[in-house]
Amino acid sequence: MPKNVKVIIGSVRPNRAGEAVTRWVLDEAARRSGGVDYEVVDLRDLNLPFMDEAMPPASGAPYAHEHTKAWSRVIDAADGFIFVTPEYNQGYSPALKNAVDYLYSEWKDKPAALVGYGADGAAKAIGQLRQVLAFVGLKLQDAQIGIEKIWEAVDENGRVKGEYVRGDLPELLDQFEAALAEPVGAAAG
Repeated sequence: MPKNVKVIIGSVRPNRAGEAVTRWVLDEAARRSGGVDYEVVDLRDLNLPFMDEAMPPASGAPYAHEHTKAWSRVIDAADGFIFVTPEYNQGYSPALKNAVDYLYSEWKDKPAALVGYGADGAAKAIGQLRQVLAFVGLKLQDAQIGIEKIWEAVDENGRVKGEYVRGDLPELLDQFEAALAEPVGAAAG
């Protein structure tokens, strides 16, 4: 059975570059041999309100709200995640922070990879996101992608221009897919 990977678009803004960056990731993933189903999760479609559960998710208390239960099912069903994050004011988006904070155990021991974009390649957003994702127990890959000058990096056809990319997407996917093949709970590589 193929592994299920959620590619999470971390921006909810109109005219966002996150969709083009996500297509770029999915196009590269489609060139691979298979065994992994990549599925887009768009936080704009999810439309989670700001965290409104009475108990913190790490408490293990049952979720009270249907939107939290639905989000939990999406994340729990995944074998791994690729986060596509913008950089806003040297941090990642509040919508992405909110979505991560809604859950806890659903993230644990699953591999994650990070693709960021912004003015300077999103290094600060990726660094902050790494801290939070490590705390909730995701197995973060060493390889990461940063796309700089995002307003120039996407061409008129919505494709990412390679000269703006820091990092190697095939390497990131190789590392990520190798982590997917490890048994759940195995040490990160």
